Amino acid sequence: MAENDVKQQLQDDLKAAMKAQDVTARETIRFTMAAIKNAEIEHGGPLTADQTLALLQRETKRRVDSIDQFRAAGRDDLVTKEEEQLAVLKKYMPRELSDAELETVVRAAIASTGAESVKDLGKVMPVVIAEVAGGADGKRISAMVRSLLS
Repeated sequence: MAENDVKQQLQDDLKAAMKAQDVTARETIRFTMAAIKNAEIEHGGPLTADQTLALLQRETKRRVDSIDQFRAAGRDDLVTKEEEQLAVLKKYMPRELSDAELETVVRAAIASTGAESVKDLGKVMPVVIAEVAGGADGKRISAMVRSLLS
């Protein structure tokens, strides 16, 4: 999705959430739109599609980290709220790669970089991350690379 497509989709979904009185979707979309606007101000102009995707990935990761922390603290009410917000954000993210698809990309990256052991993780990770473009999170990629290099 191009940056303008994402912004337009967010705007359309915000209207729908307001009409449906979906508080979680409304708040999540507003926070996301504000984050995009702030990034545009900081950047000095409209964001590229890659920059928008990176911003959405950061927002998604922030929710995942919050869920882990709230779960560890026994705050199930906050876990539920963050999970609902995460579900809203995932609508704007690229499709998640299956394990088989990710393994194919990782194997190709290992072959192209000549990686031979876990010490070469730093060579492989950037190649895989660029290739999957948001189709898998860093922890999942790292685990796959480590398992294939060991």
